[in-house]
Amino acid sequence: MANKTVVTYAGLKALEDELQDLKVTKRKEIAEKLKEARAQGDLSENAEYDAAKDEQAQIEARIEEIEALLKNVEVVVESEADANKVNIGCKVKVQDMTYDEELEFQIVGSTEANSLKGKISNESPVGKALLGHEVGEVVSIETPDGDEQYKILGIERNI
Repeated sequence: MANKTVVTYAGLKALEDELQDLKVTKRKEIAEKLKEARAQGDLSENAEYDAAKDEQAQIEARIEEIEALLKNVEVVVESEADANKVNIGCKVKVQDMTYDEELEFQIVGSTEANSLKGKISNESPVGKALLGHEVGEVVSIETPDGDEQYKILGIERNI
């Protein structure tokens, strides 16, 4: 049995939207590119045809990947989570005790993680350490640079 993929409702919607776009729009676009490339004649030395076939393979692989994820998805129902504790889907404001700076993260499933947008995985060292803790608690997080201390300043639900 495959592992469950944990996602928020927003993450599920994004995966479903991407799958729909790939199946409807991208497949149609690639079929048109292949048709145009075939019309140019000899396929053995046709770079456009080869590129279109490569793109088609990438699209089909991504479709398979998303479908596999969706078969084993577990959607976190944020409204059912304890509002006083850090859970998947919530935003957490913390005070980095080492560098004396405030940071804000949204804890999400691993497929939604994007550090540039402040979304960290529930499986990352920081995400894993924060889960289940409350405002005011100081959490010790083991990082490659050594232990860091984060004080939880606030928890915000995404509902």
